[in-house]
Amino acid sequence: MQGLGDKGKVYDAETTKSKIKFNDVAGLDEEKNEMIEIVDFLKEPKKFYEMGAKIPRGVLLCGQPGTGKTLIAKAIAGEAKVPFISMSGSEFIEMFAGLGASRVRKLFEKAKKIAPCIVFIDEIDAIGSRRTSGSGAETENNQTLNQLLVEMDGFDTEETIIVLAATNRPEMLDKALLRPGRFDRQITIALPDMKGREEILKIHAKDKKFADNVSMKDIAGDTAGFTGAELANILNEAAIIATIKKHEAITQNDIEEAVKKVTVGLEKQSRVISEKDKRLTAFHEAGHAIVSSQLETQKDIKEVSIIPRGVAGGYTMYKTNEDKYYISKTEMEEKLIALLGGRAAEKLVLNDISTGASNDIEVATQIAKDMIIKYGMSDNLGPISINTEKDPYELQLLGEKFGDAIGAEVKIMLDTAYARAQTILTNNMDKLHVVAEVLIQKEVISAEEFEEIIK
Repeated sequence: MQGLGDKGKVYDAETTKSKIKFNDVAGLDEEKNEMIEIVDFLKEPKKFYEMGAKIPRGVLLCGQPGTGKTLIAKAIAGEAKVPFISMSGSEFIEMFAGLGASRVRKLFEKAKKIAPCIVFIDEIDAIGSRRTSGSGAETENNQTLNQLLVEMDGFDTEETIIVLAATNRPEMLDKALLRPGRFDRQITIALPDMKGREEILKIHAKDKKFADNVSMKDIAGDTAGFTGAELANILNEAAIIATIKKHEAITQNDIEEAVKKVTVGLEKQSRVISEKDKRLTAFHEAGHAIVSSQLETQKDIKEVSIIPRGVAGGYTMYKTNEDKYYISKTEMEEKLIALLGGRAAEKLVLNDISTGASNDIEVATQIAKDMIIKYGMSDNLGPISINTEKDPYELQLLGEKFGDAIGAEVKIMLDTAYARAQTILTNNMDKLHVVAEVLIQKEVISAEEFEEIIK
């Protein structure tokens, strides 16, 4: 039977400890301060024991992918100069009974031999989800989780082992994992703010050549909502673009192209598009742009294009120069209207609709659902919160009529938004045609050009 095998990666204390330090982690100052005591405990556990203190055995790092959970875990090991053992939760999952639990045992046996050390489990929700009764696969997952709980409860006080785990779905975890003595400390790794983004960009810019007019502060200002991984990817893509174009240094245009490539997709200039599809796409994107220009929270348009990128036939980009911690009901309602502006333009001008609005409708539907069952923004249903991911049976417990009422409320929100988009376009039909015709001719309209057109 296969045990841990080569899937568990051990960084030997004498040769290959993590070289990452806190100085290599930008944009997470508060999180690093929280982790300093973990580093101190790994370095000098005796002084904590003599004081009668109990350092958490497990720390849960929560945050969306790319925010730096793995990086900060490695930085703790690097600062404390201890071995770093890493496995992904999915690597424990097997179809053969008992194999997942066996891997957990072997992982902790290895940790005890090389303690003090850090054990890092990425995507812990793969094995740490709430236990159920059902199929063989679910039983295997339950056994794996039970073994993890046993191992965390089985540390001796002399064994200096810290278990770090990462997840982007903390609500899915079994409550037993979060009890005292296990993962009783949770740290949320949030998206970096303006200052954090600038620091992250500066770290990833160290080995790259930039033109004199390129400012990391300006890039940070234009990338609100981006993760650290996305920021690193943007600079890497910009370097690739600059190299291909034979530039001596990375220019502002290279960076702007990289942002589009990361957020929207690869530009597909070679794709052959019929005149009919080009016209449809032009009116679709013009619809988004014109509707957005009439909405206070959506009017900051950066670029409108009918050049295909990724799976999109065209796109309307918005300026992202502001960090937002709260979103108002008005902004969410206006987002729905802007999303449905493309479909509304197709219907009004071409008297037909296409599959081009499929993603817009998908996103709009999800926003409407979130407004009702996540943020309690429905006037009819009031302040309710239903988490079907956390509890699949929660909606059933509330009754069939309640589920129907939610569905009806979603439809009302979307119908209202669509009607508003149609009204805006009807009142600005001349502008819609001008923007669409310019798109057909030029393919791309900048923010300045768009403002000039709709004056």
